[in-house]
Amino acid sequence: MTTIDIPEGSLFGIDNLPYGVFEADGAAPRVGVRVADTVVDLAATLGDDVFAQPSLNPFMAQGKARWDEVRSRIVELVQGDLPAEALHAVSDVTMRLPFDVADYVDFYASENHATNLGKLFRPDSAPLMPNWKHLPVGYHGRSSTVIVSGVDVVRPCGQRKLPGDDAPTYGPSVRLDIEAEMGFVVGVPSPLGSPIAPDEFAEHVFGAVIVNDWSARDIQAWEYVPLGPFLGKSFATSVSPWVVPLAALDAARVATPVQDPTPLPYLQGEQKWGLDIDLAVEWNGDVVTRPPYAGMYWSPAQMLAHTTINGAASSTGDLFASGTISGPEKDQRGAFIELTWGGKEPVEVAAEQRTFLEDGDEIAISATAPGASGGRIGFGEVRSRILPATETGR
Repeated sequence: MTTIDIPEGSLFGIDNLPYGVFEADGAAPRVGVRVADTVVDLAATLGDDVFAQPSLNPFMAQGKARWDEVRSRIVELVQGDLPAEALHAVSDVTMRLPFDVADYVDFYASENHATNLGKLFRPDSAPLMPNWKHLPVGYHGRSSTVIVSGVDVVRPCGQRKLPGDDAPTYGPSVRLDIEAEMGFVVGVPSPLGSPIAPDEFAEHVFGAVIVNDWSARDIQAWEYVPLGPFLGKSFATSVSPWVVPLAALDAARVATPVQDPTPLPYLQGEQKWGLDIDLAVEWNGDVVTRPPYAGMYWSPAQMLAHTTINGAASSTGDLFASGTISGPEKDQRGAFIELTWGGKEPVEVAAEQRTFLEDGDEIAISATAPGASGGRIGFGEVRSRILPATETGR
């Protein structure tokens, strides 16, 4: 039997206990929980086959009462002795996509980000579109291209029409970008025709992950009018391997900024679901921006309410992301199109002046939040490297 050593200040203490799917010692993928630098095999310690599955979906579908019961049991177990064979060093395991993604929706919930892009794209008009402060604007992504941290991203190809071009051309994106976001994972589904109210959020949503919503800005700029993003977004979306349960985020809950005008009744609730989460974006090892989630105008509870208000069903494994997280300062902008102001203001990365991503670049986004005991808890990171395009054009 073994006791897990949890160093003081660990981002993965008992206040956190995030879930993931791991492989170790040649065994099949299964569910584990992270404690400090150790992964605990939950099937081996709890004796429940739901944790012997290669996905969190079966457990997430069991609902909040079960989530709370398991969390309480894990807290008890990890403070005592555990079978040595059920414990694995984080450095010795391979992490997999933690849940089967049923559907994927991405929002546009940062007023700072939306304002900055409005100034870049529509300099002679109001930065925000007329609907922006009335509803959480979003688009449907492609669930089959959601990938876990560590999976390389191939530079996408597509049509683009650069300023001054007489006609569109085809080829690899030359304005490849990131978007630092948070994502939320649905555990308990809702049937067709049954909207989820904002105050029902915690009964349906299991937890949160870091998201990098990769964006090919040149492809996106040519295609997005009139129906919105398509190929410029759908080639890859990366998520962190650890799902931090909502229960671990109680101490991080804050009010959203004042919403004016007052949202329609279906977007109102008594519970506060703003979240005080701090992100950091590394570009080839240099931290270039620190986006703060606490300033997001629309909360995840409002995002889910809006997603389902028309009667759309939700499913176990649905992922919905916040959209780019940006603060009011330049070093808080969560996308490089903002950080470099459309490429006009390069930033220094590893002693080079850079605007958009080049082949071989590596991006890592990490995040932390206040924990229940006064310290901080971590989400880990989502890290990916850019590979050259596989096709150069026709």
